[in-house]
Amino acid sequence: MVKVGVVGYGVIGLRLATGVSLQDDMELVGVADVGLTLPVRALLERGMPYDFYLAIPDNREKLEAAGVPISGTLEDLVQKCDVILDATSAGVGAKNKEIYAKYGKKAIFQGGESTEVADVFFHGYANYEEGLGKQFLKLTSCNTTGLIRAVDCLDRELGVENVMLTIVRRVADPGDYHRGLTNALKVDTVPSHQATDLMLIMPHIKATGVLVHTPVTHGHFISVNIKPKKSTTTEEVLRYFNEHPRIRVVRIADGFQGNAAIFRYARDLARPHSDMYDIAIFEETVTVFEGHVIFGLHVPQEAVVIPETVDGIRAVMEMSTDRLEAVQVTNKFLNMA
Repeated sequence: MVKVGVVGYGVIGLRLATGVSLQDDMELVGVADVGLTLPVRALLERGMPYDFYLAIPDNREKLEAAGVPISGTLEDLVQKCDVILDATSAGVGAKNKEIYAKYGKKAIFQGGESTEVADVFFHGYANYEEGLGKQFLKLTSCNTTGLIRAVDCLDRELGVENVMLTIVRRVADPGDYHRGLTNALKVDTVPSHQATDLMLIMPHIKATGVLVHTPVTHGHFISVNIKPKKSTTTEEVLRYFNEHPRIRVVRIADGFQGNAAIFRYARDLARPHSDMYDIAIFEETVTVFEGHVIFGLHVPQEAVVIPETVDGIRAVMEMSTDRLEAVQVTNKFLNMA
């Protein structure tokens, strides 16, 4: 049984804790955070299903006054684990890496961290083998994770020569206020980091794209234009997508008109945290035009990286050396089709 700890109990961290706890071959040792945040308050109200470790000892008195039982320090948690999932804010993970290295522990960092923090820039489907036995991995961002799922799916069936994309990016997570209230779009320079990151994971593919920040919170939308190496049809492309366990093909005709409909549907499914781990590809946007495959997809930014992070645990701990076997086990425990 692989022992796992989660450091940073926020939007991603709380979902990583849930994802690990669903795996029959992993044990969640505990979670660590800096203080009495809203997720920690909610954890307390839920009866503390996870042991809590305090990353900043100076905050102990405030936490204890609120009734939060503290199982130890961040270093205590690290010493009890085989692998740490670091879901802290950008830059914090690089500092925490010193602690993980001190005790010879493996760690997996999230997409906001610098790529240099890890031995391998990792994606469960696209380059699982490169993560085998490594000490430090870094996940791709939520947008890049979802994008690579779709591109890798077609690349393995058709071969992909190049990718052009337009990303309509949510400006903040639900509940965030630090971005401010806005009624404007913000355009980044070309290429977007998702395009360059895709090429780091899949260096045989050329990619470029534009990124537009939009004042919404429920997910990203990516318009993708792929030039495949083999000719194909719309029907074939839809079949490839439908067969992929982490891709959900939805129909506008069924009521999936956009991000809000998908977010609501996820809540109606009554899954943990009202999450979908799948990316959603809108069937009516899938077409083959002048030899190019075009489609639009939705990325649920709060949950999409959870399966690939669990894949990362399987890779660094060499729980499975076979890519498809590893992702299939992750999918099974996360109840993905």
